[in-house]
Amino acid sequence: MAKSSGLNTRRALARATAAALTAALVATGTSAAVAADGPSAVATRPHVDVKPSDASKFGSTALPGDAQINPVFGVDGNGDLWSYYPTGEGGLDSRLDSGYGWQSARAMTQVDQDSDGYSDGLWHVTTGGQLYYAPWNTEDHLFVGNGWKIYNQLFSGDNLGGAAADDLLARDSSGYLYLYLGYGNGKLTQRYKVGGGWNAYTHITGKGDLTGDGKADIVAKDKSGVLWLYKGTGNYKAPFTSRTRVGGGWNTYNNIVSVGDIDIDGITDLVARDKNGALYLYKGTGNAASPFKSRVKIGSGGWNSYRLMF
Repeated sequence: MAKSSGLNTRRALARATAAALTAALVATGTSAAVAADGPSAVATRPHVDVKPSDASKFGSTALPGDAQINPVFGVDGNGDLWSYYPTGEGGLDSRLDSGYGWQSARAMTQVDQDSDGYSDGLWHVTTGGQLYYAPWNTEDHLFVGNGWKIYNQLFSGDNLGGAAADDLLARDSSGYLYLYLGYGNGKLTQRYKVGGGWNAYTHITGKGDLTGDGKADIVAKDKSGVLWLYKGTGNYKAPFTSRTRVGGGWNTYNNIVSVGDIDIDGITDLVARDKNGALYLYKGTGNAASPFKSRVKIGSGGWNSYRLMF
């Protein structure tokens, strides 16, 4: 996964694109709320027309409105951002240079603000504990709030509260999990306490429906390597039912991530990275009793180079 020799050129183009977008906003009288001391990092997502209904290309019968279709993103030790798009055949395409300047990011998660099935940008927490929303393809970073340093896990688990936009889950150092509802513009409501005891888990993730009931679910891996499923209710006051066991042996992985649908069948999938840096795909079944198929290797190595994956 060596960097392309054209990296500096692409960075210059990315900066030029961001500048052009900013100039266009000014010219049309449109403004964006950006903190004056906000990050100068850039995140780009080129438009890739991957429609789940495009059966001629992907051999799929899934329809729009099913699981989100997003790249897998990784941030390396230099703060560079890379993206891997689904191939439509159950794997990931070659990586694309998708940004730079993310050295100070403590947590990052992509978010669909308009419920079109594709992420529109990302929420990220800085080392100072500030939360920002960064739309794709711009240097604008919308300041959301302070005090986010108290959280040691943070991710957008799709629409968990019943509205259209994606929401945000965050776990604090005491093991309490909180839900923030998204307004669809990068801003968030006050937090709602989901419950305590979530320090039992080393990883918590999710990006859509795993059980076939149309409501977003999450999974959590505990310290003994058991993966648990929390079915979504669609009610922000009590967003999950009691947990059910998926299976053991997950301590072979040092990271698990869900970005949506990888194999373009309309069902949310799970990606897991092992300690040797290989990447595996667990295809979703839509069945709560057995939510994932057997794993398939989709990356032979090198994935340990990413300190953040989302």
